[in-house]
Amino acid sequence: MRAIPLIALVLALATPTIASADSPPAFVLMWGSPGMGSGQFNEPNSVAVGPSGAVYVAEIFGHRVQKFDADGAYITSWGSEGSADGQFSYPSGLCVDAYENVYVADNGNFRIQKFDAGGSFIAKWGVIGSGPGEFSIPFSVDVDGAGDVYVVDRGNHRIQKFTSAGAFVTQWGGLGSGPGQFNFPISVAVDQGGNVYVSDQSNFRVQKFTDAGVFQTAWGTQGSGPGEFDPPAGLCPDNAGAIYVTDSGNHRVQKFTDDGLYLTSWGGLGAGEGQFNEPSDVGIGIGGAIYVADRFNYRIQEFQYAVVPTRNVTWGRIKTLYRQTGSGE
Repeated sequence: MRAIPLIALVLALATPTIASADSPPAFVLMWGSPGMGSGQFNEPNSVAVGPSGAVYVAEIFGHRVQKFDADGAYITSWGSEGSADGQFSYPSGLCVDAYENVYVADNGNFRIQKFDAGGSFIAKWGVIGSGPGEFSIPFSVDVDGAGDVYVVDRGNHRIQKFTSAGAFVTQWGGLGSGPGQFNFPISVAVDQGGNVYVSDQSNFRVQKFTDAGVFQTAWGTQGSGPGEFDPPAGLCPDNAGAIYVTDSGNHRVQKFTDDGLYLTSWGGLGAGEGQFNEPSDVGIGIGGAIYVADRFNYRIQEFQYAVVPTRNVTWGRIKTLYRQTGSGE
């Protein structure tokens, strides 16, 4: 087979392709306001949904995690600024496993902390550095169906993989713009097939890998058109083969197939229903509910497609119990 010139390969990976038309989801509800009271936020940076349907939010400048029910009713919170067990320094990402254990990227303390669903401390790992199991800004975390944990090691431009107990498994990446390299990656998410998606922020793209870190594909360039980013932030797959990416500088959420074909987007700068001010993360909940961390509006917004039941769903971060209609399936 004739070799593809490198420039042609890069352009092919970067150029967005539009798939069949899809519709945005409908706005359902929102909650939150600026502040440090229960149900208020000091920059909600990450959102994840557990198997119970509970919604967990990491506040990067609130130095805490808040837990809500699926409709935004406050349940509990934990954390304060500090470096002791259960304290945080700018927690920037979180995820929930099949047992409702909560993993938090405690980036200012250069560690991952693990809690039960009520916020009781279980374990921690990580110190500052560039070796295996060390971090330079652990910014995002996700867990796969087998319980393995993936961490965006932002300052080291890599992904690290661990067991649920924090034992180092593997790593991949390095500073650059080639396939499998990163320039300040900011978010990681794992789908039900074990594919790993990374929001490669300063390369303005999303990259897809196997669970061992083998590069599969990439999409995105800098811009404001369909499939372009300025830049990409948090991302999350659903259980129907779609990937949602918060496009923070364009104040929108974009939806793609798992191979990067553009499906739809929604949002725009503002404080009204369905508008955003630098959205930072997205999580998928029970019934296909889509929760968006609307960071500088200090709130969480929920969106929804019509749903039909499905079965045999495993839990990880995306962990939906229903398939979505209008998902491009």
